[in-house]
Amino acid sequence: MQALRSLVSISVLLAATSAMANVDNATLPEPVRVPDGHVQKSWTLGVGEVTYACREKADQPGSYAWTFIVPAATLYDAGKNAVGTYYGGPTWEDKDGSKVTGKQVAVSPAAAGNLPLQLVKANPTSGQGKLANVTYIQRLNTVGGTAPAQTCDMASLGKELKVAYQADYVFYTAR
Repeated sequence: MQALRSLVSISVLLAATSAMANVDNATLPEPVRVPDGHVQKSWTLGVGEVTYACREKADQPGSYAWTFIVPAATLYDAGKNAVGTYYGGPTWEDKDGSKVTGKQVAVSPAAAGNLPLQLVKANPTSGQGKLANVTYIQRLNTVGGTAPAQTCDMASLGKELKVAYQADYVFYTAR
């Protein structure tokens, strides 16, 4: 994780901050657009890693592939302050105690080597804070995070690798 943090410079954080001030859903791929009736509430930059494990394919005995296990990221605000965490579930948790989980409803391809863009419908939120009343979450501007390029075969069966990534997480609420 330390190596990843050294890769993310202040200029990258500033560039992402200015780019995400206001998301224009009309410019996004159709599958990850937030439905009408919802407005942007907040934005964070997630910087972390995705863990993959080398496993045998259930439908192809004797074949192996890197399998997504769990993401983990620190969430930063526009002032480059750590404000929360993102982890499997998916779950976003703010330092103020508010938390939101959700279910993926759509993805759209990103550039090669980057996690796909994503739209998540939020479950009812917990806590009164920045994540209260969130209805949708988008994952945009992804960098990295895809399955390792290393060989996954019988010799590496069970091996886990962490892959660095970053993404903008945009939170919406009903109008």
